[in-house]
Amino acid sequence: MNKNKNNEAFILASGSPRRRELLRQLGFSFTVIPSRLEETNQRGMEPRGHATYYAKEKAREVAQRYPEQWVLAADTIVVVAEEILGKPVNVTEATAMLSRLSGRSHHVITGVCLLHTQCGVEESQAVETAVFMRRLDAADIEGYIATGEPMDKAGAYGIQGIGGCLVQRIEGSYSNVVGLPLCETVELLRRHRVADPF
Repeated sequence: MNKNKNNEAFILASGSPRRRELLRQLGFSFTVIPSRLEETNQRGMEPRGHATYYAKEKAREVAQRYPEQWVLAADTIVVVAEEILGKPVNVTEATAMLSRLSGRSHHVITGVCLLHTQCGVEESQAVETAVFMRRLDAADIEGYIATGEPMDKAGAYGIQGIGGCLVQRIEGSYSNVVGLPLCETVELLRRHRVADPF
């Protein structure tokens, strides 16, 4: 098992700075190679399946290029009333998303996949967290969008940033809402003797 902080234990198939930060706070050393996969909404697929599907497809795309290395990938979605909310493409869409999330609960689901082509290993799972957002008025939404934070976040908010003040409470994993469920991810890495934070 790789405990040496100077050795790169795996490839992170994601360009997300939040996922990098979460893994680095555990002391892991890894290479970042974002997947080139283009995501499209898989209509008819239930949300957990959707998140897991894209985690696996991202891992597979990178693993094709690096079949001799472990690849870790993830996909995070925001779901309200069974509808998946992606990243807003403009201010109008961000406003609509935040208005919809205002004063109600929604779910954040992250699919995680660990893959090694040469070893014939592919394991994935989905983790779900319930998020309860306070009621937002028009000034709250306008002010938050003006910070620029919502524009690259699924569901148009980031709990680890200014958006944290919009969230009343959560039920489940906090790191999952940020973009990577650390408990489950570490268990996955340890089970396959890829890396261990201890």
